Amino acid sequence: MAIKKYIEEQYDQEQHALEEKIIALEVSALDKYFKGDVSGYLGIWSKDNFSYFDAGTKERSDSYEQVKLFLETVVAGKIHADTYDFHYPRVQLSADTAVLTYQLHADTLFIEMHYNVIEVFQKNKNNDWKVIHSTWDLITPFSPDIKRPKVIV
Repeated sequence: MAIKKYIEEQYDQEQHALEEKIIALEVSALDKYFKGDVSGYLGIWSKDNFSYFDAGTKERSDSYEQVKLFLETVVAGKIHADTYDFHYPRVQLSADTAVLTYQLHADTLFIEMHYNVIEVFQKNKNNDWKVIHSTWDLITPFSPDIKRPKVIV
């Protein structure tokens, strides 16, 4: 795995440690994911308060159970990659929330992946950090099919 990292210069030592923890949680989930094992994500996603957008779905999923079913029946065992690129992870922090954004590139046996990923972590009552929202959106160049702004004359 290759990591090109964005550094938050204004963070203190404690915030940098939290930043590293959030990134480590995600990387651990990705390492399992690219071996066909979805348990890493099922472990960091909140079972109580979770939503999910994916480029392959038409609507947002609003429950952990719904996404778990999707991962276990459609994805598990099918995604394998020897390497992946985890580009420019950035963690933005507030009191009990951390937003992780990054670009993910991998050529798997199932699909070639190029995603913008957003993971919104929240500290729960047990002081564990869980993802309450996850978005996996395809990295695509500007499409000519997108409606362009009208010229005002």
